[in-house]
Amino acid sequence: MNQKEKINNLLTRGIEEVIEKKHLEAALSGRKHLRIKHGVDPTGEKIHLGRAISLWKLREFQKLGHKIILIIGDFTAQIGDPSDKLEKRPFLTPEQVKRNLKNYLPQIGKIIDIKKAEIHYNSKWLAKLNFRETAELAESFSIRQMLRRRAFQERWKKDEDISLREFMYPLMQGYDSVMIKADVEIGGADQLFNLLAGRKIQEHYGQKPQDIMTTKMLLGLDGRKMSTSWGNVINITDSPEEQYGKIMSMHDDLIVDYFILTTNLPFSEIKQLETKLKQKKVNPKAIKGKLAFEIVKRYHGEAAAKKAQERFEQLFSKKEFSGDLPLIKLKNEKISALELVLLSGIAKSKSEAWRLIAQGGFKINSEPTKEPKEIISLNNNDVIQIGKKNFFRVKI
Repeated sequence: MNQKEKINNLLTRGIEEVIEKKHLEAALSGRKHLRIKHGVDPTGEKIHLGRAISLWKLREFQKLGHKIILIIGDFTAQIGDPSDKLEKRPFLTPEQVKRNLKNYLPQIGKIIDIKKAEIHYNSKWLAKLNFRETAELAESFSIRQMLRRRAFQERWKKDEDISLREFMYPLMQGYDSVMIKADVEIGGADQLFNLLAGRKIQEHYGQKPQDIMTTKMLLGLDGRKMSTSWGNVINITDSPEEQYGKIMSMHDDLIVDYFILTTNLPFSEIKQLETKLKQKKVNPKAIKGKLAFEIVKRYHGEAAAKKAQERFEQLFSKKEFSGDLPLIKLKNEKISALELVLLSGIAKSKSEAWRLIAQGGFKINSEPTKEPKEIISLNNNDVIQIGKKNFFRVKI
C-alpha cells in the first residue's frame, strides 16, 4: 500500500468513529509526528483479542512514523472504569494491580515496538493531586453531563446507586491526556465518553483538544461483548491449540467481524469469503479454520498455526485419535452434560462441574454445550473437551 492507502486503512478498517476526521487525515498526511495516546488499565492479567484491536492500530500509527504514548493505568485500574458497566466495579488493591502488571508489557510488545514508545504510569501524577486540584478538575463537568452516559442512565432509571468515584474516572483519564499533551487518543467504542472527556479537559487546561478514534467492539465467543469477567475471551497469550479451538467453537455469524478486526487479511479477500458464506457456497467450518489459522499465525507464527490446525483436524475433523487419548467409558449413548463432566474426574464437585459447563468449558466435537442438565446423545469416538486442555474419547 502507498501512504494514502495506509492512512485510509488506518482511519476506516475496524473503526467505529473518528472525531475531527478531516483534521486528523490532514495531520497524518503532513510532516508532524503526532503523539498518539492509548491507555490500558491492568484489571486482569491477560490481554484479549478485543483489547488488542487498539494496539494493532497503534502499530499502524507507529509504522507511519508517529509517537505512541502508552498510559499504563496503575492508578485508574484501582478506581475502576464504569464504561459499559451496569453495576459498580470493585476497588482493586495496589497489590492486585501490581500482580496484573507483571506480564503486561511483554504482551503489548507482541504487537507494538515497546522500545520506540513512551510509557507512563498514571499514578505518577494522579496519586499526587491534592483536594484543591481534584476539585478544579471536577469543575470541568456537571452531574447532568455525567448522567448522559448510557450506563449511568440505565442505572439511574433502575434507582441503582452510582458512586461519585465512578464520576471521577473519565476526569482522570482526561487528565492523562493533559499530562502527556496528546494529539490523538484511540480506544474501544465503549470508551467514547472518556475520550471526549479528554478533549474537554484539555481545553479546560488551555491545550488543543485531541482527535479521537474509536474501534469497533469485538464480541466474545458467546455473542456478548468480549470480557474477561464473562470468560468468553481469546487471549493473545493463549496457546496455539487454545486459540485455534476457541475460534472453531464460536458462532458462525461472528466470522466476518473477526476477520476484519483480528487479522490483517486484505479486505477484498474478506468480502469474497463473506459472499461465499451468504450464498452458502462453503461450509462455515472451513472459513473458521482459515480464520483460526490467521489468528494463531499472527501471535505465534506460521509453523505453530500449521501444527494447531493439524492437531485440531486430527482430533475433530478426521477423527484420527491417537492411542494416548484417554477414554470415557459409558454404558449407553445418553447422559447429561453434568454427569459426563463428573465422570471425567476433572471437576471435583457438582458446583464446579456446573460452573465449568455454564462458562463454555465443555465441548463435544468442538461444539460447546452450556446447559448442565442437557441430555446428550453420544457416539463411539466422539471427542469431549473439558476445560482448556483436557480431551477424552468416548467409548460405549
